[in-house]
Amino acid sequence: MSEELLGTMLPTVELDSTEGKRIKLPEDLKGRWTVLYFYPKDDTPGCTKEACTYTDQLTKFKNIGAMIYGVSLDDVDSHNKFKEKYRITFPLLSDTEKTLSEALGVYQNTNFMGKLLKMLSRDTFLIDPEGKIAKIWRKVNPVTSVDDTYNEIVNLSKK
Repeated sequence: MSEELLGTMLPTVELDSTEGKRIKLPEDLKGRWTVLYFYPKDDTPGCTKEACTYTDQLTKFKNIGAMIYGVSLDDVDSHNKFKEKYRITFPLLSDTEKTLSEALGVYQNTNFMGKLLKMLSRDTFLIDPEGKIAKIWRKVNPVTSVDDTYNEIVNLSKK
């Protein structure tokens, strides 16, 4: 599914944000590079590492004009508690209806601790300034993926 999504416009959806408003995709993302990273659950080990790593490196993303959004199926209340507990400094989006996650193939059967469960995969999407999907990383490492996304934005911005 990844290959056919490359170069396509991000699906049109509205998601609740920890910024206190609904974010309209792709409309509200246009004009800058955006990282949409999907993670399974607030306040779990891998998800916390990923959020904290993006927070630690947020300044360098801002310096190149890029925006970061974390996306999970958790509601905004859960996101706000997660943000406060770990001092996460970028918006988190709630895809409680699974609209965006299903459209991008992120909500899927996953083998978790020996059980097959339907949940979010740890996937990252790079959205170009026009709102198109420029790069997709599936089943990412929660720490090293942050550098991968940054380096890809830098490389694509030079073209």
